[in-house]
Amino acid sequence: MKSILVVCMGNICRSTTAEAVLRTKLKQRGFNIKVDSAGTTDYHKGDKPDPRAISIGEKKGYSFKGIRSRKVSEKDFAKFDLILASDQKNLAYLSKRCPEQYLAKLDLYLPAGGLAEQEIPDPYYGSVQGFKQVLEMIEQASDGIIERLS
Repeated sequence: MKSILVVCMGNICRSTTAEAVLRTKLKQRGFNIKVDSAGTTDYHKGDKPDPRAISIGEKKGYSFKGIRSRKVSEKDFAKFDLILASDQKNLAYLSKRCPEQYLAKLDLYLPAGGLAEQEIPDPYYGSVQGFKQVLEMIEQASDGIIERLS
């Protein structure tokens, strides 16, 4: 495993948080795995992650430095070894666009990390509490993903 891509809709909340968390945790465990994130839309192309996600994540030691929103590209399917979607809707989007030979790379983030929940809820239109909940879910799933890689 050399690379992981995390995908949500706008690439400013869930996937960027997962990128920051997973990158940090992998580095702490001595893994040399590239982690990136992307969105299924380009609504926020070039934007930094949501300030609420950054604030909550940085309080727990995660860096969002250099993370900018981008739309998933056709090249990503070949480039990344594992592509993890935040929810069923984004997984369906990826599945429709993914060349058949790369479909096995696609999964949902939480189940890939051993969690029973299927989807990371989108906190964008909610309160800061929603961002805290999302961070906790991502932390737990990230630990599970790393255990699978060990």
